[in-house]
Amino acid sequence: MSLHRPAKRLTVFIGESDRYHHRPLYTEIVHRAHAAGLAGASVLRGIEGFGASSTVHTTRLLSLSEDLPVVIVIVDEAERIERFALELDALIAEGMVVIDEVQVVRYVGRAGPDSNQEAE
Repeated sequence: MSLHRPAKRLTVFIGESDRYHHRPLYTEIVHRAHAAGLAGASVLRGIEGFGASSTVHTTRLLSLSEDLPVVIVIVDEAERIERFALELDALIAEGMVVIDEVQVVRYVGRAGPDSNQEAE
């Protein structure tokens, strides 16, 4: 993805205990994003939050600390994000998916161990 390019950000809000076939849902989403060739994905663990159930989940209450909020953020070209978002319908039973327009101002990675290229 080049610099100063319009893109879309896909943000997925789920619970840490959400599963897909006995695997953490956030892991399934990240691995599918990788397999789809998306530019990258990050999983962020929240320290407190609530959603549609109106139950507050927080690290301050031991009994609720097992299902903290998790946010997955993926940024890529609009068409790729919209195509990938369709896959999420089959995965997410509870949560929220948001797509918004963003402007990429810098996207630089490290050269991999198998690469002879320098980072962009």
